[in-house]
Amino acid sequence: MGYIKFDKAHVVNLEYSLSREILRTNRAGSYSSTTIVGCNTRKYHGWLVCPVDEMGGERHVLLSSLDTTVVSNGQSFNTGIRKYHGDYYSPKGHKYVEDFDIQDIPGMTYRVGNVFMKQERLLVHYEEQLMIRFTILDADEPVKLQFRPFLAFRSIHQLTHANMWANTRVEPVTGGIRIRMYDGFQWLHMQLSGKSEFVPVPDWYQGVEYTEEQKRGYDYSEDLFVPGFFEVNAAKGDVIVFSASTKAETPSGFKTKFTRTVKSKIPRSDFGNSLRNAAQQFIEKRGEDTSIIAGYPWFGASCRDTFISLPGLALARTSEDLFAAVLDTQVRRMKGGLFPGMADSDNPAFNSADAPLWFFQAVYSYGLEAKVAWKRYGPAMKTILATYREGTSFGIHMRENGLIYSGAPGKALTWMDAMVNGVPVTPRSGYVVEINALWYNAVCFALDCARGANDRTFMKAWEKLPELISKSFIETFWDEEHGFLADHVSDNEIRNMQVRPNMIIATSLPYTILTKEQMKSLLDIVNRVLVTPRGIRTLSPAEEGYCGIYFGDQVTRDKAYHQGTVWPWLVGPFCDGWLKVYGEGGVSRVRKLIMAFEETLTEAGISTISEIFDGDPPHTPRGAISQAWSVGEVLRIYTLLETNYKENR
Repeated sequence: MGYIKFDKAHVVNLEYSLSREILRTNRAGSYSSTTIVGCNTRKYHGWLVCPVDEMGGERHVLLSSLDTTVVSNGQSFNTGIRKYHGDYYSPKGHKYVEDFDIQDIPGMTYRVGNVFMKQERLLVHYEEQLMIRFTILDADEPVKLQFRPFLAFRSIHQLTHANMWANTRVEPVTGGIRIRMYDGFQWLHMQLSGKSEFVPVPDWYQGVEYTEEQKRGYDYSEDLFVPGFFEVNAAKGDVIVFSASTKAETPSGFKTKFTRTVKSKIPRSDFGNSLRNAAQQFIEKRGEDTSIIAGYPWFGASCRDTFISLPGLALARTSEDLFAAVLDTQVRRMKGGLFPGMADSDNPAFNSADAPLWFFQAVYSYGLEAKVAWKRYGPAMKTILATYREGTSFGIHMRENGLIYSGAPGKALTWMDAMVNGVPVTPRSGYVVEINALWYNAVCFALDCARGANDRTFMKAWEKLPELISKSFIETFWDEEHGFLADHVSDNEIRNMQVRPNMIIATSLPYTILTKEQMKSLLDIVNRVLVTPRGIRTLSPAEEGYCGIYFGDQVTRDKAYHQGTVWPWLVGPFCDGWLKVYGEGGVSRVRKLIMAFEETLTEAGISTISEIFDGDPPHTPRGAISQAWSVGEVLRIYTLLETNYKENR
């Protein structure tokens, strides 16, 4: 029995199984995602979703799903499932499920009549190919299998409907067919490993509904095209592999390729391996670029998320220098000392006031010798520091007190960037606590690297600044009466003393301004009012404006995004600071907090960690089902415990 497994009672209960989703990615930009029962509940779901270069690299759903019908003893059993209007599900293949296992790859076993069959799905590494292996585990007589592909050929952000412009013609290829429904798309090749017959029965299946989109206030009904079905004869012990790919494959090699690909995967045999498996799914290589996808299924590559998640994600890719590949890609994308918000956007916004400063922390975590780090990344670091010192767009600049000021009308420049009707939900213009903690950290780290490389010019220009920053930081942010740091200070020097988690970043960085007593004071407050079993709240429940539930349409959700919603990634800086203050005595608290995430592996995104959770108990998972910095920071602290505190349990 696998580490993560669902029995029949769980899978046939649609209320349970439709809220559990699976995700596989293949490092080439493609992914496969659906619920554990195989019923798509989001427009983002699809069994083969690929980037289309002719359309700006945006991901498109090619193969929405594949129905498998078992014909035995004159009866037909369709194992597929889709939702239609009126809460109507057809077919109802979930009733044939025996169990679902995801230790190596997603695997579902079915019992239909006297036939016992296993279905396993995987994406091939660095190729836009989905392979599905069917194994007839038991059958008292020969059976027929019929495979019906449901096609979409549309962006993940849109829905499709029956139309006269679709090219529904199929062309024969070895072992199957190919189809391209619209110009600009790749051909979709659907082939089988054994002898098969394709029976053309073209038809649109109209009114397929996606419940998660309905809950989120979006359009949720679409039509899918089925060109016909493949038919295969099978008997006990037979193995058939179905392939959907953007290029013609060799059917005779499907079985070997499937087995070889499975062996290369990290088995989800325990909590640590599940995190490592999940970590690898965010890494995308396209041409010379290596990117980290911020989250699935709808995010692209974000510079801030990249720098924060990289140290943790790199722990799962020890066979390659992920730091170098990702950092070098980001440096190439840098413009005027700033990094783009979403690197896959046609018009990326260079409006992140903190992301360039997180770059320094990512380089620090790389662990290079000072001289080597300066030679390799010194030019980028010097450009960023000079940009902040001299000033750049969005009001980002250093003032006479050495602190960084940032702010522009109608802009949200920090990670708390939700906007409603053009207005920031969490306005933080002025001096921002984590930006200035990161600024001090960046200047100090750069000076240490420059000293290692004997760069006297840089040292002379910058060596007096840390003392000024430190003095001004305490004067500006520290509140002795409250015992913690202001979240931000406006231009008229009004301190915002809401209890928010941003101040914990000042305790976590290698170069910190705070004394141990100050760190203890603010961490104890955070521990008392913000820490939950799923991460850190973005606002204390006692504060005005607190939203404990993240649910509803886009506006309602955005208003709650940073107003109490729990973010797992913040557990990383909290644990760093906690261990600094309490040392060995703080290990049990950190371990309890990290191991609580083991429960999330069977919630929402299976074997991964969601983007956010409700601030109120029971802390329901929300947002993207798999988020890079959620997984990266939990994996980083988990590895730290296993490496440095293994005996302290």
